[in-house]
Amino acid sequence: DTRVLKEHMAKARSYLTSGGAVVAREDLGLEADPAPTQVVSRDRHAELLTTLAILGGTLERVAVEIRHLQRTEVAEAFEPFGSGQQGSSAMPHKRNPILAERVTGMARLLRGDALIGLENMALWHERDISHSSAERFVFERAIGVAAYATRTLADILDGLEVDADRMRENLDQLGGMVYSEALLLAMIAKGAGR
Repeated sequence: DTRVLKEHMAKARSYLTSGGAVVAREDLGLEADPAPTQVVSRDRHAELLTTLAILGGTLERVAVEIRHLQRTEVAEAFEPFGSGQQGSSAMPHKRNPILAERVTGMARLLRGDALIGLENMALWHERDISHSSAERFVFERAIGVAAYATRTLADILDGLEVDADRMRENLDQLGGMVYSEALLLAMIAKGAGR
């Protein structure tokens, strides 16, 4: 994304004047930083990390729904369960949604990494290195965690077991109340008040 990846050659003045930065930028397919300072502006880094955190939140939203659907009292859908996989340590018959729970945990890591990106935006006179120690780890970890969480959720969805009969049973327990909105709208269309 060109909003995040920019060519930054502000320190190498002789390199800039010789045209080397333009050649390097074109070779890499980057845009020039419109307002370079001695230190790369961290707002782009914060944007990348918050975007990964939002991705994590989206993955988590799906994972939490799968966790809910796998609860014993709902039992409508289940993440894949390998033949050699063991259930709960206390209740071996129980299938815990460990992959979906893992996605939830990874989303929490990504939210924490976004905070690091936001904290690193402010630098003293655009030149201190207070951001440096955190940045040595945060990008590699955040990108790796986001990729792993995405792959894990894709694996869950690829092997998701859906119990359509149980879904019907759960709907039938409501005695047709799931159709109340459609009934209300039909009655209003015929002139009935709310």
